[in-house]
Amino acid sequence: MDQPERADRKVGTVRSPYATGYPVEWEADVVLRDGSTVHVRPIRPDDADALQRFQMAQSERSTYLRFFAALQRIPERLLTQLVTVDHVRRAALVAVRPGTDDDGASREDIVGVTRYDVTDDQPGRRTAEVAFNIADALQGQGLGSVLLEHIAAAARERGVHRFIAEVLPQNRAMLGVFREAGYDVEQHLDDGVVTVSVDLDPTDRSREVMADREHRTEARSMQGLLSARRVLLVGPAGTGQSADDTTIDELLVDRVREAHAADPGDTELLVLGDDVTWADLAPDSTVTTGGNGNGNDSTGGNNDNAGDNTVDLAVVAAPPDEVIDAVRRLRGTGARGVVVMSAGWAEAGPAGVARRRELLRTAHGEGMRVVGPASYGLLTNVPGARLRASLALTAPRPGRVGLFSQSAPTAVTAAETVKRRGLGLSTLVSAGHRADVSGNDVMQYWQDDPHTDVVCLYLETLGNPRKFSRIARRLALVKPVVVVVAGRHGSVVPPGHTVRATRAPRRMLDEVLRQSGVIRAENTHQLMDVAQVLAHQPLPAGGRVGILASSPSLAALVADAVAAAGLTVVGPPESLSAGAPDDEIAAAVDALYAPDACDAVVLVSVPVVLPRTEAMARAVAEAAARTGRTTVVSALGLHGMPDELAASHDGREVRLPAFSTPEDAVWALGEVVRYARWRTQDHGSPVRPALREGVSDGVARTQARTLVESLLSQHPDGTVLDQEAATELLACYGLSLWGSRSVRTPQEAVAAAQELGWPVALKIASPALRHRADLGGVRLDIADAEDLVEDAERMLAAASALLPAPDPVLEVQAMAPTGVACVVRSVEDELFGPVVSFGLAGDAVDLLDDVTHGVPPLTDVDVARMVRGVRAAPRLFGYQGAPAADVAALEDVLARVSVMAEDLPELASVELYPVAVAERGASVLHATIRLRPAERRTDALRRALPG
Repeated sequence: MDQPERADRKVGTVRSPYATGYPVEWEADVVLRDGSTVHVRPIRPDDADALQRFQMAQSERSTYLRFFAALQRIPERLLTQLVTVDHVRRAALVAVRPGTDDDGASREDIVGVTRYDVTDDQPGRRTAEVAFNIADALQGQGLGSVLLEHIAAAARERGVHRFIAEVLPQNRAMLGVFREAGYDVEQHLDDGVVTVSVDLDPTDRSREVMADREHRTEARSMQGLLSARRVLLVGPAGTGQSADDTTIDELLVDRVREAHAADPGDTELLVLGDDVTWADLAPDSTVTTGGNGNGNDSTGGNNDNAGDNTVDLAVVAAPPDEVIDAVRRLRGTGARGVVVMSAGWAEAGPAGVARRRELLRTAHGEGMRVVGPASYGLLTNVPGARLRASLALTAPRPGRVGLFSQSAPTAVTAAETVKRRGLGLSTLVSAGHRADVSGNDVMQYWQDDPHTDVVCLYLETLGNPRKFSRIARRLALVKPVVVVVAGRHGSVVPPGHTVRATRAPRRMLDEVLRQSGVIRAENTHQLMDVAQVLAHQPLPAGGRVGILASSPSLAALVADAVAAAGLTVVGPPESLSAGAPDDEIAAAVDALYAPDACDAVVLVSVPVVLPRTEAMARAVAEAAARTGRTTVVSALGLHGMPDELAASHDGREVRLPAFSTPEDAVWALGEVVRYARWRTQDHGSPVRPALREGVSDGVARTQARTLVESLLSQHPDGTVLDQEAATELLACYGLSLWGSRSVRTPQEAVAAAQELGWPVALKIASPALRHRADLGGVRLDIADAEDLVEDAERMLAAASALLPAPDPVLEVQAMAPTGVACVVRSVEDELFGPVVSFGLAGDAVDLLDDVTHGVPPLTDVDVARMVRGVRAAPRLFGYQGAPAADVAALEDVLARVSVMAEDLPELASVELYPVAVAERGASVLHATIRLRPAERRTDALRRALPG
């Protein structure tokens, strides 16, 4: 798959007006369609030899499609030009993998290249010609699509808004890359060449395409890890001479061996030094196992794979430098990943962070993913492919729950809890310090995994909450996701984890989880409570709950808990004593499980004197199996998934989940009901308001970017926009800023009022007083010059007394229609990206933090929820006889701010305060906008692994 640059075209030296160095932030490790990885980085002058080797290895057809000529070698002059770029008007990216020269020395081999050259440098419409060339061996693996994402992201950062390319008609693969990327594409045929024009503005379709490709590739890479059958165990090079000298890494290796001996599953474990040596695993050697254990005895052992020098997965417990060396030695063995159980990486300080970065670069360069460091391991219960690569001496029983945790201690706790409850797992993944593989990767895999119905995540940190929200929302639409986040607000950062700092409100994590549709649990106990309902019971059709209890007092307590959980009690709760006869039990149970009697049933049985019998539990279990009605149980002596609560119907076994307390049972049921409702709700569509009247949205965005680029070129460290610039930027997104004039004297105020039109409002321009009517900072409905002069003199005196500034400034503004004053804000956060917030104006609202938040891109349903989610929202809907405000106009303002914040990462902060929402329309009366140079977001519009 190649895209041409004519061999005879002259590529002149480009003199860039921008001073820029090597853009290291463009480097990334990426996953291809087959689950393998490559490294993408900007081209360097010393890549000339590698680029020439790449060209010479290409087929004649690929060369012709790229250069429109049979060009076996690139001429030296052109080669120099191709590797010499300024990363602004001319940029190029290469995809590389490790290789070796004829002498066995290591080198980097180029497997793909893309470049752009600016051809039209007019501000606001910068256009570049783009070209691609992909190694024959990797064509069809999605590398062209990956490089398009990355070169497009780089181009947008440099102000390029459109790509053009000349492609031969027979180059269907390259035409398909452009067409299928989801951008707005135009093409026409002229003189036997197809000219393709690509608008680089992201579209809903391009985002959807990227997310879908990301899902497939990341799921495939996890499939490679979790389907491993042949596992290599690597320990530290040196071993202790006595028990006192034994290192923690040796203990980890011994534990893996012990666990495999106790429960090998379907995994073949090869121990380095005992079963095989590195020499045995060399690409040109064969493996022999058994015998004396040194890997050199070809006569012993019963290994079906004897003579096979490949492994699927490596488990390593060793010092960091030895781990990195082991990863290098795995080249050519077929290993798709490495599980690092040892610690001593990022938690050791800057040197440890550098070692971790080297580990990732080495592993990704070899096409492998990294699980860990400090991982508990991997475990699966897939029939016929049970993976055992963990520290667990016994595996949980097979089940339908996928469990992800980070640190090893949380994995131990969760796994033991699963076994104690008899819940059953399909998969256990412990990512440790999640240097590479994270919960996002595992969710991508579980979405299509036929063996997993329920997803449980114990997260200590969220390194990429934007990506988490996007993936979890997609997954939760088909499978329930239950999440525990360490620390109530997710602000805990354990040693070894590297997470961007955040200044987002502490409730921001709750908003991200809510937007995602996941079920939030506070601890492992609640995580398992919800999981056992989801794994063994159908989703309830509604929130009507029938209650059967062993005493009236218990029934009353359960009814209160049901109401507190937001559910509805159907009819008077039934109570049956422990000694009730079978016919009474049958009648009560039949009534509860009658058609349309309720949506879910809660059974509570706690006898006081008489022993608990199985009759009530058995009757309820049989009725639940027969009707398929969601049922939870709290019975003395029962917990988890006991056999006593199992029943069969039509050959299908159903188990009822048992809880320690009635409150636990009802809480878990309430969370499941809320999830079932969310899953059936309309989640809306992304807000995409028409931006600027009279121009296309693409042109409006270009105008906004051009303005931002111009302002930052004048103020490289950032700036606060004046009213003129703020008005222009807001206008690009269809937001009108109410006109005002700054004045210093009463006479200037009168002149401004006559220009703007009476009546007017007068405000002290200082941020500390402009909204403080109680301190004399605001005067409204001033109808004539005499009143305005009097008010201005009084206000100037108040400002002089309250402010340190010697020459206070006032602001005159035409009166807007009277309405409810609101505040719309957006802040660019390092971790969450743009965070949009909404609240009503006023001190009480600020003091009580009555504010809602959202992370763009928002849907129309998200926007409506934000407006209605504040406690003061009734003021917008005709509170105490006041006229209802134009909520639709307010939602439109909030939607436009969210789109602007999503488009422009340079927007450090935006505050529209106040936004006056009248009976008809919403008026933006003041705006404070601060710009700063943008940082790459955690979830940029390009696929990349952690690095």
